[in-house]
Amino acid sequence: MKKAFTLIELLVVIAIIAILAAILFPVFAQAKVAAKKTAAISNQKQIGLSVLMYAADYDDVYPRNDDCYLRSALNPALNAAGYTPSNGDGCSGAGPYPWRMNHYSWQKWVLPYVKSVQMFEHPARSKMDVPAATGGWRQWTDNGQIMGGFAINLALTGALNTYMRSATAAGRLRNSWLGGTQSAIPNVSGAMLLFEFSNPNINYSPVIVDPTNDPLSTQTVYPMAIREFWAANFKKTDASCNPLAEDDGSRVSGGAIVVGFADGSAKALQINNFLSKTPTAAEYGVPVDANTKCGISSGTYRPGATPVLNLNYPFWAFGS
Repeated sequence: MKKAFTLIELLVVIAIIAILAAILFPVFAQAKVAAKKTAAISNQKQIGLSVLMYAADYDDVYPRNDDCYLRSALNPALNAAGYTPSNGDGCSGAGPYPWRMNHYSWQKWVLPYVKSVQMFEHPARSKMDVPAATGGWRQWTDNGQIMGGFAINLALTGALNTYMRSATAAGRLRNSWLGGTQSAIPNVSGAMLLFEFSNPNINYSPVIVDPTNDPLSTQTVYPMAIREFWAANFKKTDASCNPLAEDDGSRVSGGAIVVGFADGSAKALQINNFLSKTPTAAEYGVPVDANTKCGISSGTYRPGATPVLNLNYPFWAFGS
């Protein structure tokens, strides 16, 4: 007579397997998240070092170019399309903008040093291929722009908006209040140059435009160093300040985000730590309105006041 497992024995084995799975699956998930966090820190560090190499090659000046280059899309599928430079096809007008090299595609500034587009993609998130805020173009598929990954602090680099624009166009030159050089930063090891940002429409830190020169072609910009603004972004609220789902891939793990510093180093910061390194709107001398409470999708904030700069917040390049 053949021996076989009884029903009770099978049920016991199944129960044991279920218990082990319940114990081990969260461990495996945590290990996967930890691996992606490590990869994100490594990517951020490599990008930061590429910015340093760029500055070293250009007399200490950070990149901030605005131009149009044939078949320069970060998405290689777009580089076989036609090109008509006389009317800005692919770079201006109604869009899309696959060959524009500006702050929306700032990765192109340092791509010769990084050598890999994949390095700019966050290992824990997709490239957020959603329609842009204007034009309806999909960021990755149409524009070849990477959103929802790593962002650059334009207040340190400055930005140009010169392509096919007149010399008197407002905002043509947006200069960093520090001059756009690394040596002007008081504490390079403490100042944030890069960070992970889940905004689907911009891949850089917004800037505050000085109201005294806002209408001019040459403007001065300051960092969006407003604690209320970043608290709203990290809590993930919509334009009406309504909470969104927490698990939207906006952070790597444990309420932390990866930050790259101006000296080329990178590490994960707890969100509370990030906020503690950021002045409040009252300290910064700017009003608290819908923009600072809920976050903004555009790259500029015009509070109508020049920020207070004699603060000691090295994270935003204030003080020492």
